[in-house]
Amino acid sequence: MTTEELNRLRWQCRRGLLELDLVLERFLEKHSDRMQGERLSAFQALLAYTDDELWNLIRARTECRDARFAELVQWLRDCRSRTGSE
Repeated sequence: MTTEELNRLRWQCRRGLLELDLVLERFLEKHSDRMQGERLSAFQALLAYTDDELWNLIRARTECRDARFAELVQWLRDCRSRTGSE
């Protein structure tokens, strides 16, 4: 991923919910090097979710029913646990 692509992805990760911003920021710091091909497409699809939908997935309030998101949602949950946000 080029620097320009990563910057665009960072911009897409900006949300209205601070806790979600923190998780997404940490996620990109840790996993941006893995964001290619199908993973990148799946992540961009997740970013199309509303803040509430995405936060509920990360907090495990809703199940991840789409197999293409399972790995990413787990990574996001791991990043959430490190932010201390409940």
